[in-house]
Parts: sequence; C-alpha cells; structure tokens
Amino acid sequence: MLNILLLGFTSFFTDIASEMVYPLLPFFLVSSLGASPAILGLIEGIAESIASLLKVFSGYLSDRLGRRKSLTIVGYSASVLGKLLLYLAGGWGMVLAGRSVDRLGKGIRTAPRDALIAESSLSSRRGSSFGLHRAMDTAGAAAGVVIAYLLLTGSPGNYAGVFLWSLVPATAGVLILLFVREANAGIHNRAALPALRWRALPRKLRMFLLVAIVFSLGNSSNTFLLLRAGSGDVNPARTLLLYLAYTLSFAVFSYPAGRFSDFVGRKTILVAGYLLFGLVYAGFAFLSPVGGRWYYWVLFILYGVYSAFTEGIEKAFVIDLAPGELRATAIGIHATLAGICLLPASLLAGQLWSMFGPGAALGLGAVTGIAAAIALALLV
Repeated sequence: MLNILLLGFTSFFTDIASEMVYPLLPFFLVSSLGASPAILGLIEGIAESIASLLKVFSGYLSDRLGRRKSLTIVGYSASVLGKLLLYLAGGWGMVLAGRSVDRLGKGIRTAPRDALIAESSLSSRRGSSFGLHRAMDTAGAAAGVVIAYLLLTGSPGNYAGVFLWSLVPATAGVLILLFVREANAGIHNRAALPALRWRALPRKLRMFLLVAIVFSLGNSSNTFLLLRAGSGDVNPARTLLLYLAYTLSFAVFSYPAGRFSDFVGRKTILVAGYLLFGLVYAGFAFLSPVGGRWYYWVLFILYGVYSAFTEGIEKAFVIDLAPGELRATAIGIHATLAGICLLPASLLAGQLWSMFGPGAALGLGAVTGIAAAIALALLV
C-alpha cells in the first residue's frame, strides 16, 4: 500500500506540472506563435505517437530485467526536461521538441509504473489500487489547472512564466520516487519470457486490443476540446475553469469506478465509458460554445466521468487478461497501440477542423466511441 501511495504522490505532483502547461498549449500555439489547428494536431499526434512506440519496449524490458523503479525514474525525469524545453520555446518546432521529450518520458515510465502498482496490490483490489492512483493523479491535475489559472489571470498572456513554475512540482515528483521499493511478486522466470509477438498474447487480450484500436482512431488530443471551448467568446482563463471541472470530475469518480469494477467486472464499466465518450464528443461537435453556454460545463464534467471509467480500468483489465510474466509488456502494447493511433486521429481531426469545421473533427470521435462500446460488448 505504501508503494501505491508514493506512486500516487509522484503522479500528483507530476500532473500539477503537466496540467499547468497542457491546457494552455493550444492558446500558446495559436495566439502567441501563430500556428494553425492543423499544426496543433501534427504536434500532438507526433509527440504522442513517437512516445508510445517506447511503451511496449519499456514494458518488455522491465519484464526482462525484473526492474520497474529505475525505468520509472528515467521516464519522470524526461518529463521535467520536456517542460524546460517548452519554457525556452520561441516557435512551434521547439514546442514539438518539448512535447516529444515529455511524452517520451511517459512512454518509458507508464508500463513499469503500472506493473509496479499491480504487484504492490492484491488481485482482488487491483481495480481499487488503479482507481486510487488515478484519483491522486487527477487531483494533481486539478491543482495544476488552478495554479495555471491564478498565474495567467495575474499576468495575462505570460505563458512562459507558467511553464517555468511547472518545473517545481515536476522535480518534486521525481524525488518522491526515490522512496519507492521494488515489488517482484509478479515477475516469474525472466529467462523464459516469450518473444515479443502478437500471437504470444491470449486471444481475449488480442480482441480487447483490437477494440482499443477502433476507439483510439477517434480519440484525438484533448487540446481540440479545449480549442473548441475557447472558439466562442470564452477566453483562455475561462477555458481553464472548464478544464478544471473535467479534472475534478475525473478525480472524484476514479476511485469509486475502480472499486466498482472489482465487483461488477471491468468490461461493464469500460462499455459504459466508451459509450459516454461517444455521447460527449457528439455534444462537443454539435453544440455551440458561444456565450460560455452552461451545457459546456456539463460536457466537461461528463468527460471526466468517462475518463474515470476507462483510464485506470483499462490497465486493470489488460493485467487481468495477461499472463503474469507479461504484465508490463501487455500494458506497454496497449499504451503503444493507443498512442500510435493518436497520430492519425489527431492529424485527421486537425484536417477535418481546418476543412469542414469542429463539428466534423469531433463527430468522428462520437462515431468511434459508440462503435467501440458495441464491439467490446459483443466481441470480448
């Protein structure tokens, strides 16, 4: 339990830093650097996809070496460097570099950290453990949005100042990791690990990964939702408050959703989450944000519920379906597939937005979310 709390606090402080930066990037790029929505999609797609290529190899390496902590530390440290590059950015090329380094860090740390969470908890409470970690992670995100809002309202347009302050909690998160202990309960005969092949995975896990691909092809970067919310007469500071509603909802529902999945099953919760995603994206696609309409508050809150129903529970579900010696590898494969799909998803969303408007870009997410819910209910 101590490991889970320490990892939770690491994510808490890291997400304070990340969410001080992330919701401001679309406004920094578009208003300060003059980039287009297509460039925004390019940056987010490349950064997430390149980073995701590391997740499967990081997970497999962690299983092979029998070590989780060292890779986790390297990953979180890279994210600190990424935020420093954003502070130094004077053009969208440097923003791409900063986002790529930050996401590379996430690619390195995700699988070994999640395997460490699984191996530090009882199998009967796996959903609760991931839910608790996700709740602490998202509580940090909410705190980061509040801090960014206060800094931005105190000095409007000073994005570089916010990026600089984000280095403080990011560094604190890395230091907390030093107190985490390895938990080797889930690591079996490392010399007998199968080769990294698709057919080495159980059939049910392969089916779920295919469903995840369908879902991910419409799950473009959240920056498009933020850009949509700010496309009316809502300023960046007000959009931060909408994003805060999302992160608070995410934090509040994460632990109950994980706990509930221990009793009713992960699949039931995931089907509900994918369906909710599709409905929320339909709302973003077809409802206008002009005037700061009240329903945008509802959409961001419901988007937080969707995230609580899927992010931690997907990982627990993958671990449920994977053999014990391939836990980190399976988590890495899932994260890699989702991340690779983010490149075409974000590029397509950016092009659809530029050519046909936000309704077309976000409507794609509505279709794939509902399709994934149906496929998961019927096929897995």
